[in-house]
Amino acid sequence: MHRAKENVAVIINNFNRSGVLPDYIEKEKSSMEKVNFGVTKRGEEASLYVLENKNNTTIKVTDYGATLVSLLFADKAGVQKDLVLGYDNVTGYEEHTSYFGAIIGRNGNRIKDSRFTINGKEYRIDENENHNNLHSGKNGFNTVIWEVREHTDNSITFYHYSSETEQKFPGNMEITVTYTIADDNTLHIVYNGKADADTIMNCTNHSYFNLNGHESGSIEGQVLQIFADAYTPVVDSSAIPTGEIASVEGTPMDFRTEKQIGQDIRADFEQLHFTGGYDHNYVLGRPGEKKIMANAYCRESGIALEAETDCCGVQFYAGNFIGEQTGKGGAAYHDRSAFCLESQFYPNAVNEPDFPSPVVKAGHTYHTETSYRFYLR
Repeated sequence: MHRAKENVAVIINNFNRSGVLPDYIEKEKSSMEKVNFGVTKRGEEASLYVLENKNNTTIKVTDYGATLVSLLFADKAGVQKDLVLGYDNVTGYEEHTSYFGAIIGRNGNRIKDSRFTINGKEYRIDENENHNNLHSGKNGFNTVIWEVREHTDNSITFYHYSSETEQKFPGNMEITVTYTIADDNTLHIVYNGKADADTIMNCTNHSYFNLNGHESGSIEGQVLQIFADAYTPVVDSSAIPTGEIASVEGTPMDFRTEKQIGQDIRADFEQLHFTGGYDHNYVLGRPGEKKIMANAYCRESGIALEAETDCCGVQFYAGNFIGEQTGKGGAAYHDRSAFCLESQFYPNAVNEPDFPSPVVKAGHTYHTETSYRFYLR
């Protein structure tokens, strides 16, 4: 296994070092702030990293789960608001299962019956949501301390080596995730990975957004637009897709024209009954092609969000089951305190031959990018 790890490391390090840094990453020496973020149950020290662009838009990320903890952006009155839900230290992330801001992998979303077949071999992974696997189980990427590989004032790259025994997916995998807060106030999240066996690679970021500030309460009055003509309906409350691609036309699932998140969330519509509100994958187009997936807007703050991805799907989750929690600075979180836009392959795609496949061949590069641009309107 050690030899396999070295071989994969050579592949991915060569890939990561071969190109020129994008223009939105500052090239000068970094003065990034690093502070203590607590100690995990395993006795590992977690750190919090503070990155800032030229407009004082700030992100705070921790190496625990390569997690986005805070995103500070000025509202129409010039007051900085923290637009994502999170906790004050690593203990909060260990004690809750909401995945606030975390990098999810190797597979985001659900796999039916926690099993799948690749190259004729069946693999069984951990069951952590009834009989299904959600977000790769108890040893998901959200639960590990990532290594910091590179950083500048406005960008940081995290690295993780995932052995084939970590989550029971085939092959040893290496993955880097780069967060950059550009001077146009766009948060770029870039994933690069390779493995020494054919395996699933379907990572996402699970940030919970509230464009009026993380402590401000319900997001039902905030406006959302999703650029999708279709979605993947689910079989029942398990939220496993039926395998169909269904039109949003004439249903509460239609966000092609912007509307308040809460406008139809209580509609008498079976799909919303199954999941207690919106928690569905929307069909965006072919993987690898960049497209705007969604816009969002809060009238109270004047803050707007434009989300772009090269993924084929996006999970819109309206925070239906956040529950009663205490977040950063003692903020009270509850159901629908925030919404998620998780770029992804479709849920259970590995078991659905008509869905785009999340399987990446051994030695091939997994690369995907998602960005969130914040502005006033």
